[in-house]
Amino acid sequence: MSRENPILAAAAHSTDAYQQAIAQSSQAVVQWLQQPEMYQGKTVAELRERITLDFNPQGLGNQVAIERAIEYFLKDSLSVHHPQCVAHLHCPSLVVSQAAEVLINATNQSMDSWDQAPSATIIELKLIEWLREQVGYQAGDAGVFTSGGTQSNLMGLMLARDAFFARQGHSIQQHGLTGNLKKIKVLCSENAHFSVQKNMALLGLGYQSVTLVKTDRFARMDMNDLRAKLAQAEANDEQILAIVATAGTTDAGAIDPLREIAALAAERQIWVHVDAAWGGALLLSEKYRNYLDGIELVDSITLDFHKQFFQTISCGAFLLKEARHYELMRYQAAYLNSEFDEAQGVPNLVSKSLQTTRRFDALKLWMGLEALGQKQYAEIIDHGVTLAQQVAQYVAEQPRLELVMEPQLASVLFRYRAPELPEADVALFNQRIGDALLESGRANVGVTEFDGVTCLKMTLLNPTVTLEDIKVLLALVESTAAGLMSA
Repeated sequence: MSRENPILAAAAHSTDAYQQAIAQSSQAVVQWLQQPEMYQGKTVAELRERITLDFNPQGLGNQVAIERAIEYFLKDSLSVHHPQCVAHLHCPSLVVSQAAEVLINATNQSMDSWDQAPSATIIELKLIEWLREQVGYQAGDAGVFTSGGTQSNLMGLMLARDAFFARQGHSIQQHGLTGNLKKIKVLCSENAHFSVQKNMALLGLGYQSVTLVKTDRFARMDMNDLRAKLAQAEANDEQILAIVATAGTTDAGAIDPLREIAALAAERQIWVHVDAAWGGALLLSEKYRNYLDGIELVDSITLDFHKQFFQTISCGAFLLKEARHYELMRYQAAYLNSEFDEAQGVPNLVSKSLQTTRRFDALKLWMGLEALGQKQYAEIIDHGVTLAQQVAQYVAEQPRLELVMEPQLASVLFRYRAPELPEADVALFNQRIGDALLESGRANVGVTEFDGVTCLKMTLLNPTVTLEDIKVLLALVESTAAGLMSA
């Protein structure tokens, strides 16, 4: 190499380069945090034109490469910490989570085997034990950290599938899918996450295997329709692989009746997986923990910590009620989880994960819990739910705004009334409001559809945002609408 070794190592020149690179990057972040705009407002076309790659044969060096990243990435990034950034389940992050990322990245541990991540493996196991305790599961460590909700949902559905076939004496792992697959169904609500369909396709059963259950006026799974769908499946000689309940739907934040679903499924020996990627944050709540009543009865659970736990992306977990079901996916590799290791009690987490190489994302949650303490964590989680209720009341009082439904978690669905327009045009007008706000760089408000109504969405995950901040945002919505109307 013509330059000095660029690898992070103990050598003095390497540690000096590391400190300079981290200092340059962190100083740029501090400056970026101060910019008043939520977004610089560049369009797709403008960004395509602006961003160029410069892979110089001789290399640019760390300093110039970082300068280019600041110019072309950081400056044109969305400010998720901005009080008017409320479109998605996309949270600002804890300061201590940023510190955790420094440790995670520098040590570069791989969570597949203990000899690649010794202390990290034990920390993750202890966190899984603690999470199971919060849920109400029996003591144990059946669970694993994941990249997020889609992967956790895939694990739940895969193990449900394999357990379903195992009860019939067939091993999917050894022999693959068999039988009349069109007769195997999964039930979930109309408002369940799209990853149910996506994952059933990955599992070889296709979109056709997913039967949607109607929802009530609060967007929760309708128990009467669930019973009807189960009866219809029986009449059609179909078998139910699993019921996927949701604790926190993406738009409405609805939580399905978990206890009733679990009881109904238990009568029929049906696996219940709960997608609590969002609502799982209420495990720490002091005010709203009862919303998750019955979650301790289900077979598997998805949790995300890069939503209302305020961790950096990515950070999620999968919890499995009964550890014996992990045998359905066990694979022995001599170089990772040998029988010798297992006989000595060595915990190699590759046996629990769909991933092999895997980041030590559990460190972020551990540091967050230790830094904040459970009480402060509960307060910032509860803040969003309480704020949504306050915002909903304010929206309902505004003559130009309409509350589409009462909030259940930390989201508010509303729309601009636009009485000057035919009802058929109101949907497009609200879409245009959302687009115009983002293009202006002043705000990011979600646009979605609920019960046939196109509406705007505020997802209030930022614990520093107040009702006054949201009043400013809603004033922006109204002024933008007035500008569009006059144009």
